[in-house]
Amino acid sequence: MKNNNAIQDCLCDFALPREVDFTQRRKDPNESAKVLAFSPRAEDEEEFRTDAGPGVARARRLLLCLDGVPFDVMREAKSRGLFDGFNAPSRLLSPFPTMTNIALSAMLKASVPVGYESLYFDRNSRDLRGGVQKYIGRRTPEKIPSTYMDELDYQEPLPFEYLVYFAPETIFRADMKRFREKFGRAPQDRDYFAFLKGTDGLMHMRGKESLSVALESLDKLLTEVRSFSGDETEVMLFSDHGMNLEENRRVHLQTHLRRCGFQITNRLNGAGAKLQVVLPAFGLIGFAALFCEEEVAEKLTDALVPLEGIDFSLYRDGENVVGVKGWRGTARIRRSERDGRTFYAYEQIEGDPLQLASITESLSADGLLDAEGFASDESWAARTGEHIYPDALDNLYTSIQKTRVRHPADVLVSLKDGYYYGSTLFSRIVRLAATHGNAMRASTSAFLMSTHREFPRHVRGSEAQPLLRE
Repeated sequence: MKNNNAIQDCLCDFALPREVDFTQRRKDPNESAKVLAFSPRAEDEEEFRTDAGPGVARARRLLLCLDGVPFDVMREAKSRGLFDGFNAPSRLLSPFPTMTNIALSAMLKASVPVGYESLYFDRNSRDLRGGVQKYIGRRTPEKIPSTYMDELDYQEPLPFEYLVYFAPETIFRADMKRFREKFGRAPQDRDYFAFLKGTDGLMHMRGKESLSVALESLDKLLTEVRSFSGDETEVMLFSDHGMNLEENRRVHLQTHLRRCGFQITNRLNGAGAKLQVVLPAFGLIGFAALFCEEEVAEKLTDALVPLEGIDFSLYRDGENVVGVKGWRGTARIRRSERDGRTFYAYEQIEGDPLQLASITESLSADGLLDAEGFASDESWAARTGEHIYPDALDNLYTSIQKTRVRHPADVLVSLKDGYYYGSTLFSRIVRLAATHGNAMRASTSAFLMSTHREFPRHVRGSEAQPLLRE
């Protein structure tokens, strides 16, 4: 790669740590107290025994989040004999749009990010903010998207976040070495939470085969960690979102909307004869967030229906209603609260954009659908956990009617697998082997597995926090 020397120079600035020999660490009786053993020190033993935290009330946990590793890839790795000390993986359902900051803020009950990506539309100033400057320099408070990052004991240096898409193998190896060193030196009487970014870059730029090789290296490292830590440490692996494993083509959203009479702008001023739309373009991902005046939203979704690569669009269609328009038809998602419980109805207007007709019929046949077409959220969730759009009704309704980001879009677009939208410049620099962001099964299906526990067949991201942290 042309930029390889520059990348290597940048990596050298971070002084990659030496590897820790986990197999020898327990055997050295003169080891410095700075490098902590995995059993409590004698002077801390009394406090350790009476404390209600990790290691006493429950096993200490190593939580390791692998960015962008799909459920299917991890399940296949298990079938090949990797991670044999772990129970079978469960589907961890990432919220739409299936993006890291949105997913982890939901999974850890943390503050919501300011926008869907680094470049976002500010609804207060009514213009675009942020962008690539987030990745310049070092991590400062304004560059931290959510309070979940405060929980991390290990994360990559800030420049790794973009270098991973130019030298994914180099960044993955560096990330693994840094994690190995940091974990080996951490206090052993509390949980340890690490986030590895390198797996996402490998999937985006190299695809499934490259990630599979990387998982073999991770399996070897975790075997050493488990031998070193002992059974008193539960190791939990999970991911933030999945990936579609197809080579992706660009959707020309801006060109299409201009042809339909819309004005693409960086600021909404509420004036002018043309229909104004702000359409942030940053990462090469499987969704798009569109911002417009409220009365324009439905017209915008109508215009998007015939564009190649668009699966469906969502917009607020009144209180407690979300409109869905796509190439398969038009529908509404209706929500109702009754005695503290949530109910959803899927109202088909024309066609079946979310392919839920057969599930609606089965709910009706089983007496779970009332006269107004509502069934409980639990019933819908149980029958759509492995659907083409997992947990379709609650996930999609919440994405547009609730607050997954501080500045939510007026229209959210989910692209078909095999398509992406994003920065024209980035699309000229890189060739995507895989991406994520849409509401389809491949991107929504992250994974969750443990050495100590078995989990339900599928777990909503919004319900994962007690499993991970409590």
